[in-house]
Amino acid sequence: MKRRLVCLVVLASSLTPVAHSQETYRGFLTSQVRSSKTATPQHLRDYVADGKLKLSLHDAIVLALENNSAIRVQESTVESAKFTLLSSFQPFDPKLQSIFSARRSSYPGFSQIQGAGTFDDLNQSAQFNYTQTLSTGTNIQVGLNGYKDSSNSGFYFLNPYYQSSLNIQVTQPLLRNRWRFANTAPVVIARTNLQQSKAIFQAQVNGAILQGINRYWDLVRAHNNLDVARKSQDAAEATYQHDKRALELGALPPLDIYRSESEVASRRLQVIQSEYQVKQAEENFRLTIGANQDPFVQALDIEATEQPEPQGELLTVDIATTLRQAMERRPELLAWQQALAADDTSIRLAHNQVLPDLELQAFYLGNGVGGDLNFGGVVTRGGLNTSLHQLFSFGYPGYGASLTLNLPIKNHAAQASLGTALVSRHRDLYSAQQASEQIAQDVANAVHQLEQAKLSIAAGKTALDLAQKMLTAEHRKAQLGAENVFFELDAQTRVANAEATLLQAEVDYQTAVAFLHNATGTLLQDYDVQISELTK
Repeated sequence: MKRRLVCLVVLASSLTPVAHSQETYRGFLTSQVRSSKTATPQHLRDYVADGKLKLSLHDAIVLALENNSAIRVQESTVESAKFTLLSSFQPFDPKLQSIFSARRSSYPGFSQIQGAGTFDDLNQSAQFNYTQTLSTGTNIQVGLNGYKDSSNSGFYFLNPYYQSSLNIQVTQPLLRNRWRFANTAPVVIARTNLQQSKAIFQAQVNGAILQGINRYWDLVRAHNNLDVARKSQDAAEATYQHDKRALELGALPPLDIYRSESEVASRRLQVIQSEYQVKQAEENFRLTIGANQDPFVQALDIEATEQPEPQGELLTVDIATTLRQAMERRPELLAWQQALAADDTSIRLAHNQVLPDLELQAFYLGNGVGGDLNFGGVVTRGGLNTSLHQLFSFGYPGYGASLTLNLPIKNHAAQASLGTALVSRHRDLYSAQQASEQIAQDVANAVHQLEQAKLSIAAGKTALDLAQKMLTAEHRKAQLGAENVFFELDAQTRVANAEATLLQAEVDYQTAVAFLHNATGTLLQDYDVQISELTK
């Protein structure tokens, strides 16, 4: 019988819903979470060359994923969901309790049977209790108790005597919390919430990558605008030097020199403003890639190596195809699908809690007694072994069963939980529909933004070509003295404006492509990013 008891305990452990091999404390705990310090910035110095931080767009995305603090904050929601899942297994954790106690007492005799004198008594007891709830809702309780009493009283014919008992009790719910679903539903919901948190995190990473791309192209635009401003300033300086020479030779009226001087001052102001726009764009970009975490890298200028002009043919998309891809790949929709799945599980669980509580309980009791027997001067030796032999040989068994029904007249708490679960599903249904509508709008806006950028590039190239031709003509006329210097300066301004407009259109095209990929949910695949690697 002792071997059977061990087998029963092992069987109880095997029936517990076993977590996935990774669903353990050690499986969930990462070295980053265990550390009490933030990680040092990675690979920033690998891109330092010629006293600058030189980065392509792909390099910038990699650094942002490695060093961006906002992404790490968002990743913590996934880590929290992991341990919430781990805590959902708590009801199935087996518990083993052991108690040992000893007590010695003495007392005077108080009856003729006892006789006169002082009596000493030593009581020692040991208890072992094992409790476990299985995934079927079955509750198993096993208790093994041992008791020893030793006394100088002649009243006991067994002295010392050993008493042992075994208590096995099995309780099975028959209505509420019966079988696997009602008991494993919290685990199912926790797993679903973990998948939902991963989908939300994927959307957040998408947003972080899109922000990194936008800030990279903002830096490219700022640098190129500075180049345009400096080139325009150089042109104004050249015109001013020409006019100054003409004034010295008497070929230019004295009052006309002020126009050239004014234009030089105005364009110098534009250069100063462009320089500070570059500094602002660099600071925003440093925050994105974590460059401000390294004092050495923080002090370096940043050089974006990508050119704003698109390479190859411009992207052409079909809005219907793009919308279908977005509905299949956007992580926001996957998150809401997981939320609705959790709602359905919660509703089924709430329905179960409304049921009456009917439980079937069966128990077995075994007893054994042993000790030294003194009868008529003949002493028979016995002890704990005798007591355990009687216990496990079913010499003195006891068993029985009971059926208990708890029927609440009112169960407002369970009804409220059911109503709350239904409301949650109702809300999430409309939230999922709202997300679909927003995705459709994102796709439409992305396609329109891309088409607008393509048309703007074509128009910008035409405008720049005409402005350059006009500048060439006005410069030639000014050299021949056929026109006032005003027209050449105006032509220079037109060229600078046309270059800035074309640059803006090219940058808008680059960001429109990124926005389109984000709208269709392919941005992570474009840069070979896997969420499982970020959250393992």
